Amino acid sequence: MNFKNNMGAEVVLIGAGIMSATLAIFLKELMPDVSITIFERLNKPAEESSDAWNNAGTGHSAFCELNYTTVKEDGTIDISKALKIASQFEMSKQFWAYLVQQKYISSPKNFINHVPHLSFVWGDENVLFLKNRFDALTKNILFNGMQFSTDAKQLQNWMPLVMEGRYPAENVAATKMDLGTDVNFGLLTDAMFAHLESLKNVTLYLNHEVRDLEKQDDRKWKLSVKNLLNDDKIKMNADFVFIGAGGGSLSLLQKSDIEEAEGYGGFPISGQWLRCTNENIIQQHDVKVYGKAGVNAPPMSVPHLDTRIINGKKELLFGPFAGFSTKFLKNGSYFDLPKSMEWHNMVPMLSAGWHNLPLTKYLIQQVTQSAEDRLNALKEYYPHAKMEDWELVIAGQRVQVIKKDEKEGGVLEFGTELVCAADGSLAALLGASPGASTAVAVMINVLKNCFKESFESDDWQLKLKELLPTFGKRWEDYEILCQEIREWTNDVLELN
Repeated sequence: MNFKNNMGAEVVLIGAGIMSATLAIFLKELMPDVSITIFERLNKPAEESSDAWNNAGTGHSAFCELNYTTVKEDGTIDISKALKIASQFEMSKQFWAYLVQQKYISSPKNFINHVPHLSFVWGDENVLFLKNRFDALTKNILFNGMQFSTDAKQLQNWMPLVMEGRYPAENVAATKMDLGTDVNFGLLTDAMFAHLESLKNVTLYLNHEVRDLEKQDDRKWKLSVKNLLNDDKIKMNADFVFIGAGGGSLSLLQKSDIEEAEGYGGFPISGQWLRCTNENIIQQHDVKVYGKAGVNAPPMSVPHLDTRIINGKKELLFGPFAGFSTKFLKNGSYFDLPKSMEWHNMVPMLSAGWHNLPLTKYLIQQVTQSAEDRLNALKEYYPHAKMEDWELVIAGQRVQVIKKDEKEGGVLEFGTELVCAADGSLAALLGASPGASTAVAVMINVLKNCFKESFESDDWQLKLKELLPTFGKRWEDYEILCQEIREWTNDVLELN
């Protein structure tokens, strides 16, 4: 689809993933007359980080992800990150329930399904950690209903594949949260864009790549866009730009030349899954079982035996196995990493590399794994596994954030980072997990940082409370509210 040069739009969103879709709906709900243009370099939305095969799909709620709870120096469990992520995912569910109630999205079963979340460990030290984690988390209303067990019969009932063939005397433990979900962010994004394209002044351009952007004297952004189908070059102006292009966000942020972008770099980590091809085995597993990450492993490599609902079909995956590629996108270029290195981020990137040599060693080990190595890793979670029942599939690319640090020179961040221009005219999203699951909370921060005056207005505050019943409230202060909101979202999203 083509359009003329020098057209104007109030808002331009780069990348047609879950983040841009979420922000676009927020903006149209808050400012119905706003003009929004979305550019996507691929031939359909949600083909990169939001795609079901590229995204973990767990509905990251900190119910089972052990890397969100760490042991402090005094031996106690730090649950602050888990509480933050759990509350953010609840916010996402409220937003999706609103979309369903407004009939912006038809069947919630197309994108979200009930799948219990389990954490599973073995060994005395890990069992003690899991019990302490359970005790700490269940003091908070967000983790009401979590169960803990070391009883082999109970665990056999929860996760038969994991327990069958296991040494009887082995010290094992698990927690189970029945409130867990599986989310197909690809289908959710498609449904959101279908609604957006039905609205006035919203245009999605596929096969269009933003190549450059420059701030003008009038404070507007001038974007250079290329139509990848016919090589037409297009110039476009925008009052506000959101860069939500996954791994491609870093290069565009650097081209913006905003002061806040200085020192940022990226370290790409690729992934692979083992996908079960035996329907009999797939039907025996109805949960997500997460374990502890290996020593020096990045958070995206936390092993899990994962029931997924992908395009209406039940799937069983194990992994992901980490790897290294210089691409920043699955459909990117091998020159992405070297081209991202500039004078302002050279020291942070080299410093982060020096301080993360064990991670480099880990990635080398992962890249050189044999099929037998991957099978042995699977057998730790499914002792009876046979290689003929599994195939290797490629997962998505994740670009971990590197940024300046006064003490270390540069640090590697395993999370999501929002970078906003001081004048609020541009925002860029970098990083990876928990990513899509917390899209609503992240986009609220975009609104707060980039539309400050409007965000604080009575009209916006009232509308945001309509969209998100818990907006502005602390979950832990409202036990009854938490129960009521969960009952509402479970009912609307058909998770009961």
